[in-house]
Amino acid sequence: MLSRLSNANNMASGNLSRMIHASARSASGVRVPQIGTFRLPDITNEPTNDYAPGSVEQEQLLAAVEEMGSKKHHIPLVINGKEVRTGNVLEQVNPGNKSQVLCTYENAGPQEAEAAIEGTLAAKSKWESMPISDRQAIFLRAADLIATKHRYRLMAASMLGQGKNIWQAEIDAATESADFLRFNVKYSSEIYAQQPPCNARGVWNRSEYRPLEGFVYAVSPFNFTAIGVNLAAAPALMGNSVLWKPSNSAVLSNYVAFDIMREAGVPDGVIQFVPGDAVGMTKQVFEHPEFTSLHFTGSTFVFKNMWKQIAANIDKYKSYPRIVGETGGKNYHMVHPSANIDHVVNSTVRGAFEFQGQKCSACSRLYVPRSKWADIRDKLVAATDSIKQGPVNDPTNFMGPVINQAAYDKITNYIEYARNASECTIIAGGTYSDAEGFYIRPTIIESTDPFTKTMREEIFGPVLTVYVYEDANIDATVDLIGETTPYGLTGAIFAEDRLAAIELSTRLLNTAGNFYINDKCTGAVVGQQPFGGARASGTNDKPGSAALLQRFVSPRSIKENMVPISGFTYPSNQ
Repeated sequence: MLSRLSNANNMASGNLSRMIHASARSASGVRVPQIGTFRLPDITNEPTNDYAPGSVEQEQLLAAVEEMGSKKHHIPLVINGKEVRTGNVLEQVNPGNKSQVLCTYENAGPQEAEAAIEGTLAAKSKWESMPISDRQAIFLRAADLIATKHRYRLMAASMLGQGKNIWQAEIDAATESADFLRFNVKYSSEIYAQQPPCNARGVWNRSEYRPLEGFVYAVSPFNFTAIGVNLAAAPALMGNSVLWKPSNSAVLSNYVAFDIMREAGVPDGVIQFVPGDAVGMTKQVFEHPEFTSLHFTGSTFVFKNMWKQIAANIDKYKSYPRIVGETGGKNYHMVHPSANIDHVVNSTVRGAFEFQGQKCSACSRLYVPRSKWADIRDKLVAATDSIKQGPVNDPTNFMGPVINQAAYDKITNYIEYARNASECTIIAGGTYSDAEGFYIRPTIIESTDPFTKTMREEIFGPVLTVYVYEDANIDATVDLIGETTPYGLTGAIFAEDRLAAIELSTRLLNTAGNFYINDKCTGAVVGQQPFGGARASGTNDKPGSAALLQRFVSPRSIKENMVPISGFTYPSNQ
């Protein structure tokens, strides 16, 4: 394990080779030797396992799920490397079996939040002084631990705690978590290598990429374990210290991920793991003068409220805070008359109903030409009705439960709205039960009104609304896509006609930050499709790219003059 930085002497003696562009100092303040420029290992996407029936991978994963679910876990706060108990204990239940308490966890109050904040600030000076190559090594090791030793443990926690089937856990907890950590390392080197291209004679210009002054507040959602990893790890890699508040519905998996990063060598205090009351903790954080950045994924409503709180406290801060957020989406599939019907159907079922529609990018609007609707409807309904749904420990289930009672109630209210709305017809699904877990059948609504409630508002569940347009009105329908909702996260077009695809892509330019041609609107891969949208969907800082890491550094330009000047006047003064 890499050293924890808690011992300054060990740090100074162990860090022998440094990248030339790192302005590294030991804990004593003495600049450490820089005697090498290191080349990173090749960075590629983590391969996915298929988990075919009877495979070793499936057997080992299901054994990990059984082991994880056989006991009730207790999750402490971790502040400055110490496990903290508050006496205020909450529960995370299995959404597929709500009578099963997966874990209890400590709930931070004002005293613990203050200790965590002060701890991040105390840990920061040593951490930011560590050469980038050593910080990179820590997170590369964390990625390897996720991909190997702890792969099934992290996946099991995500499956049981967040209702993911095997494939959804694989592409999230295992591969995307490792991808974020590895590609961030690659991007950090690219950022540090960005240096001034020109130097006047007798001058050496260079750029440094300083961590932000203060601490970063990372607030992560329930739906992707990998997002929690990235929200905390990305700013930390760039030398920042982070207070991480995980979602109350994902404490177990997020704690496993945090524990893996500690095993990899993240020093005590650099990332503080602090579940707690979102409203109270956020208020306390935003009132602290050393608050320097918000790294957030969650609802648009919450993000806007956070932005307002930051604005109200702007005069308290040492620096203007960096606000980085990915929020909601009302994502669409637009079908052109030339589209491949079977491909549209299969892509839409995946895009709308994988992980119960609880992806920020999930398809919830479908626009279909009248000439193709009868064929698409029959195949779409048949495919949707065939979806197998149930507990995550049955690998044959394509869908599982939604995350909790609040989500269940919200989603089913939308279904009932559609059932009673004159413009809407439920053509698939529409049933649900919370007798054992929070199960909602995948539901398709056909609406004659393109502005009906289920076409405008984010539902975040397995509900798809279809608007059938007249083929002659395709231009007006394209305009509808951008006018119907305030969001701009993901969207997809389906067209075999290349000229049509070009025109649709151009006209839908600002409707989606991630845009897909003949593919579903979900499934962005780190290093391939950096993710994020604008409008009400967030700041579009593109996690999975170098652009995100740029938000957590403050560049310093340096000019060093080599030749003394002989006077103070200029030639024009003669």
